[in-house]
Amino acid sequence: MTVAIRNIGQLVTMEGPNRGRRGPEMNNIGLVEDGEIHLNHGFIVYAGPRSQAPSFTAEEEIDAEGGLMTPGLIDAHTHAVFAGNRADEFEERATGVSYQEIAARGGGILSTVRKTREATEVELFEQSKRHAEWMIRCGTTTAEVKSGYGLNLDTELKMLKVAGDLEITGLSIIRTFLGCHAVPPEGHTKQEYLDHVIHDMLPRVAKDCEYVDMFVEDKYFDARDARRYAEAARALGLGVRLHVDQMRDSGGAKLAAQLRAETAEHLEHASKEGLASLDQSSTVPILLPASVYGIRSERYPDYAFMKECALPVVLATDFNPGSSPTASLPFVMSLAVSKMGFTAAEALTACTINAAHSLKRATKIGSLEAGKAGDLVVWDAKDYRELPYWVGASLAKRVVKLGQTIWVQ
Repeated sequence: MTVAIRNIGQLVTMEGPNRGRRGPEMNNIGLVEDGEIHLNHGFIVYAGPRSQAPSFTAEEEIDAEGGLMTPGLIDAHTHAVFAGNRADEFEERATGVSYQEIAARGGGILSTVRKTREATEVELFEQSKRHAEWMIRCGTTTAEVKSGYGLNLDTELKMLKVAGDLEITGLSIIRTFLGCHAVPPEGHTKQEYLDHVIHDMLPRVAKDCEYVDMFVEDKYFDARDARRYAEAARALGLGVRLHVDQMRDSGGAKLAAQLRAETAEHLEHASKEGLASLDQSSTVPILLPASVYGIRSERYPDYAFMKECALPVVLATDFNPGSSPTASLPFVMSLAVSKMGFTAAEALTACTINAAHSLKRATKIGSLEAGKAGDLVVWDAKDYRELPYWVGASLAKRVVKLGQTIWVQ
């Protein structure tokens, strides 16, 4: 199947090196005015100015109507597979009850664990399919999806299977095992549960995921636990991602760098020393401003210092039923610009090529260049700066995955 998309008013290619962009590079988005794209069997054969486009006879012609086109957005941190919701806790937080207080009485993560355990695989898939469709309608074409609302082998396997099955929607899924999200409610000590995860669960889930993750936080898991977990995961060929420094500075950023983790995710309370350590490592920082917004905190990650350190920063939704009930990367981009000092170009880079880099997919997706996958979005906008500007608007007009339209407004 050959496809030509013509009459693109503004084309964001993200053309450049297939790696995370750093510092000033994050503003270089490969902007082309009056662009055109040619696709052959799902892959790009030309992306650039209309005036330089070669002759191309296509089986399908798409008119972008002078609108904006970008690479498909990439959400590098989600918890999109879960049952039920926590709308009651959302209302409680609005009255001043903290996220930590709700968790201490058995709400929070454990509330969703109960609902997810009770759901059948079919029920869990049907709800999670809706979540995937929401993400697509917001312009997302690839998402990392974590387990972690099972905290027992059967439910964690169920979650990972459902995550993989979500690809029926057209969304590409990268699966992460988050068995160490919390200690389950069965009465295990933390050490007993971690032993169970390492010796019994990891070998069983290894074929169903690409990464592992751990919530390194006060009253959850600590640095010693993370070291054991990372060593066991790597022995099985799995990459390591870490939730760190969300509620307090526990030295998590530095720990992630020392462990050579692929990512350090959250970082709201990371110290300058910790963030500087990431500059000397291959660990990628993933920032989740919607979770700061969701728990009514004002402690956003220190992007100004990360920019000074020229870190290859990524933005993601943290889509989950508790702290971040949003599937919208454009909303996350808006928070990054309004609350953290990102430029619109930096925010878009953080949701495309840098996100691809964090998932080791930068040679395949994240930019619109010859040889890469035809994952792209046509927006109801004329200028890329409108994406974070129109807060809450659904601007995606057409979402294309490997040359196939998977959603159209």
